[in-house]
Amino acid sequence: MRNFSGAQVNAIPFAQPSDALEIVPGLLVAQHSGSGKANQYFLRGFALDHGNDLALWIDGMPINMPSHAHGQGYADANFVIPELFSSLDVRKGPYFADGGIFASAGQINMQYIDKLPGGLLSITGGSFGWARSVAAKSWAVSGGDLIAAVEANHYNGPWEVAENTKKLSSFIRWSQGTQANGFSITGMAYSNHWNATDQIPQRTVDQGLLSRWGTLDPTQHGNSARYSLSARWSQADESTFSRVEGYVIRTELNLWDMATGILEHPELGDQFQNFDRRNIFGLNATHGWNYNLGAVPVTTRVGLQGRYDDIRNGLQDSFQRNVFDTPRDDYIKEGNVSLWTDTTAFWTPWLRTSIGGRFDWVMASVNSIQTPFNAPRLGDGTGGFCFAATDLENCAAWTGPFNSGRKGQTMGSPKAGMVLGPFHNTELFLNFGEGLQSSDARGTVARLDPHNGTPFTDTGQVLATPLLVKTRGAEAGVRSKALLAGLDTSLSLWWQDFDSENLFEGDEGTTVFGRPSRRYGFEWTGRYTPTDWLSLDGEVSATHARFRGTDRVQQAVFYQILSGGSEADAIFPLNVPGNSPGNYLTNAPTVVATGGAEIGEKTGWFGALRYRYFGSRPLTEDGQIRSIAAGTLNARVGYRFDNGWKAQLDAFNITNNRGDAIAYGYGSFVRQDLLFLPHPGESIGIMDRHFKSVDPPAVRLTLAGPLTVFDGYIAQRP
Repeated sequence: MRNFSGAQVNAIPFAQPSDALEIVPGLLVAQHSGSGKANQYFLRGFALDHGNDLALWIDGMPINMPSHAHGQGYADANFVIPELFSSLDVRKGPYFADGGIFASAGQINMQYIDKLPGGLLSITGGSFGWARSVAAKSWAVSGGDLIAAVEANHYNGPWEVAENTKKLSSFIRWSQGTQANGFSITGMAYSNHWNATDQIPQRTVDQGLLSRWGTLDPTQHGNSARYSLSARWSQADESTFSRVEGYVIRTELNLWDMATGILEHPELGDQFQNFDRRNIFGLNATHGWNYNLGAVPVTTRVGLQGRYDDIRNGLQDSFQRNVFDTPRDDYIKEGNVSLWTDTTAFWTPWLRTSIGGRFDWVMASVNSIQTPFNAPRLGDGTGGFCFAATDLENCAAWTGPFNSGRKGQTMGSPKAGMVLGPFHNTELFLNFGEGLQSSDARGTVARLDPHNGTPFTDTGQVLATPLLVKTRGAEAGVRSKALLAGLDTSLSLWWQDFDSENLFEGDEGTTVFGRPSRRYGFEWTGRYTPTDWLSLDGEVSATHARFRGTDRVQQAVFYQILSGGSEADAIFPLNVPGNSPGNYLTNAPTVVATGGAEIGEKTGWFGALRYRYFGSRPLTEDGQIRSIAAGTLNARVGYRFDNGWKAQLDAFNITNNRGDAIAYGYGSFVRQDLLFLPHPGESIGIMDRHFKSVDPPAVRLTLAGPLTVFDGYIAQRP
């Protein structure tokens, strides 16, 4: 467990506000389809998609969304305003009783400040149309503090189709007292619109068809919104402490993406739309006691977490944002209730233990409202309705009635930990815990492929995935300040197993029930502060991530590819790499490293350097297609004036690294590929590395300081 202050977060240069989360050692944040879409997250050998297994919270509200249209656990953190952070609490692994759904890999709790008497005004402009401004101020109101803030952001990016991001985020809070003893009520509002440039096949760049900044579809787009109202009450004394948080959240998303070119729809292309509308209601309550068992100080906590999501979402095929069929259109109601407890005993000054557990209950219902008239049309669509493409070739694949239902599941998760020390400013720690991974509710009741009506059992897939899957892990490590004055370092060895790697594919509207998996690795972090004006830090993590067991379904697919040859698929053998059986966990990070330096005092010159390395990783289970490693260097230089204002210049990717910001391995087809296959709908596509390049070098200039000048203006008013 680590804690970072808001000052630490904002001391390093980051390109997007959500990138501020990369202060977490070993965590990488990437973007592949516009700066308004939820990021892709990577941590400890986990390719976390858009947030599954990494729980993000802000002021007691969850950011992850279950059964989301584009991916389970979708966590859009683009609304956060880093300048408002008071702290980030970071935990990794399934070892903490109050961390449940989405927290198997880790959890980040973000907390905003309650007051900012001097206020803040920050204005930034820079390369590729970057413009951002933040204004914040607090006032004493009705025996408490009222704080308000607003952020506006525009960005075009280096892409041939300008991103034209238009983002507005706002925050208001009235609070009284402190976090431990007090009350607050908070409102947030966020809106974003952008044009998206998605990943592109490497072959299109090699053949000169596209530049690194090109796109397969210039009409990709997105818009999102988030509105929330939350409240917190807390009370503490020497022997007890309590905290209750409640929230109501409204989120909206429309997303148009293009991933596979013209593979599925040769005439119109494979653009699709995800839409998601939901209302979220939730409550968190904690109560604890500090007491003695004989001469042993003990702290016990008990907690209740509850959440209910009322959802309408779906998947639609579209052409230039005009919908022509609807594979999925569902009403989903999903709720979960969790009870947890933990007890920490301080046996001696050098030994403390913690034991706890949680019980999770999840219930979901899926009610498809897909109609026969908007269902995908197979062939010429004249054959009525069908539920198996092998039976009828020209029909409407109306699968809605067969992909509805209800599912519930419970799961218990024990936790335990021990800390030995400190001995000579050094302590050893050992943790063990079980956790859970949740599945998209639609995948738990689905029986037919929403695109063609084929029963999943006919394709070798599991009929329905479980709502919850068990995970378990352990770590052992050492933390020390004894090696060198001013050096704080830690080393941990960890291991984690999943009973199944489930993944909801927003592009397809289906859930993949994956094999069991195992990850293990090490993580080293260090921070050296030799003086009050210089700080150095570094982190390195390495992971071995593999599936366990044998993929018999993929073996059968690969046998069909080899035995059928060019008669079965005219693309053969271009469809072979990436389709052979293997045990690599796709996109799992293998080596991640960051390092940096900060220099400066409260006034005068200051600066920072930040290096980030994202190692090559397998993009397919056989490891034959891999990403290109990326190492980027960012820098900051500035000057702080005596009145609190500052001017700073940030430079990004100053070495012009051309590695992959993000990459995937799969089959696709573009118009120029028609030279190989006149009818691409009959093929699984040309296997290729699909990538989005690291942004080119860019600079941004910021002027920022307190708003005390406005206090003087207000005081002079009659």
